[in-house]
Amino acid sequence: MQELWTVRSEFFWEARGFVVAYLFLFVVAMLRGQATYWLARVVTRQTLRRTSPTVGWRASVHRWLSGEGVARGTTSLQRWGVGMVPLCYLTVGFQTLVLAGAGVLQIRWPVFTLAQVPGALAWALIYSTIGFALWGAALAALAGQPLALAAVASVAVVVVATRAVLRRRRA
Repeated sequence: MQELWTVRSEFFWEARGFVVAYLFLFVVAMLRGQATYWLARVVTRQTLRRTSPTVGWRASVHRWLSGEGVARGTTSLQRWGVGMVPLCYLTVGFQTLVLAGAGVLQIRWPVFTLAQVPGALAWALIYSTIGFALWGAALAALAGQPLALAAVASVAVVVVATRAVLRRRRA
């Protein structure tokens, strides 16, 4: 009965082993990739081609899909082909742009899904082995270290402020 009330500070798969973690992360990667692809594909078809919203979340999505970031993703797909899809899983940030670019370019779903599988497998392997171990080590290092926490917060503030200034200059 005592075990029912014990609070555990671990991910649910840590007690279940590597295979469960790997499969869970693979499914997460596939679902995220498919969601990004279909959102970009449907929204592109409906929004970019038929409307031009000026306010609200629709305008934000319209600007994002027709903006510089997704344009870089579509350009890389046009230049390097569908091989960019599995490779994008090895990047941070560029991954979403390539997956959305595949939706914008209306790459056929079976082709996209087959290209996505090796990337999702690699992503799951990275995060189920060293990825979460690195996050855990970083959080443990920051726990109880006010100067380290202040340094991380300072870097975050600088990054956010720099992005805001760059966006304002472009506008």
